[in-house]
Amino acid sequence: MPYELSGTASDDLPQVLAAGSTDVEMIFTSLSAREQKGRDADYLQWHSLDHRPEQYRISGLRHSMRLVSTPACRAARAFSDARYSPVDHVMTYFFAAGASFGQFRALSDALVGERRPFRLPSVDSNYFSLAGKVAARRALTGADVIPWRPARGVYLLIEQGLASPASLIEMSGVAGIWWHQGGKSPAPGFSDAGGTQLSYCYLDEDPVEVAERLRAPLAERWKSGAIVPLLAAPFYTLVPFEWTRYLP
Repeated sequence: MPYELSGTASDDLPQVLAAGSTDVEMIFTSLSAREQKGRDADYLQWHSLDHRPEQYRISGLRHSMRLVSTPACRAARAFSDARYSPVDHVMTYFFAAGASFGQFRALSDALVGERRPFRLPSVDSNYFSLAGKVAARRALTGADVIPWRPARGVYLLIEQGLASPASLIEMSGVAGIWWHQGGKSPAPGFSDAGGTQLSYCYLDEDPVEVAERLRAPLAERWKSGAIVPLLAAPFYTLVPFEWTRYLP
């Protein structure tokens, strides 16, 4: 339900901004389809209690976030092309400058075997550089730290073409936005994602409800053809120990 906080937004307080800013420069995003045998909850439990916390051994890892799409989320998508239509799971890691991507790969290889029961079907994965960030003044929290603010979910935009989505911050339920642009991968084995942009709209109201509000401004954003949508979809954030709460 909507809420109100009182006070001055951090981005309008020079003394708060002077205390520091995020050093996150890059994200790694993994997009997956639902598990073929319906074992999504088992996977979410394993990943959350084993694989994901182990990643914090990596130098430069600052944050991680898992998102899940439900049938209601799917129905609320504003756009989904054939490539990204299967996506029901999104895992994102946030890295600081100088992070050890080699260590990230080595740890993933080390955690295979009996500790990894199975994999979700992979749709796509790659690295993207942070290109911009904005926070709603009503959220009070500054743009630098929006990903660490509790969120009910994320509205994820994957687009071909580079353009700020900052105007979407005016929509009720959007607390902040970080957007990321592709390019040459900092690690081997990934394609050049130049020209692709990922935008994470962090939501503090129900993602399905916010998705309906975003339909009109997104249609306007894509009208000229300069920005081509590939996926525009709401997701819920995973609730720890409630593995069956949001499932595809």
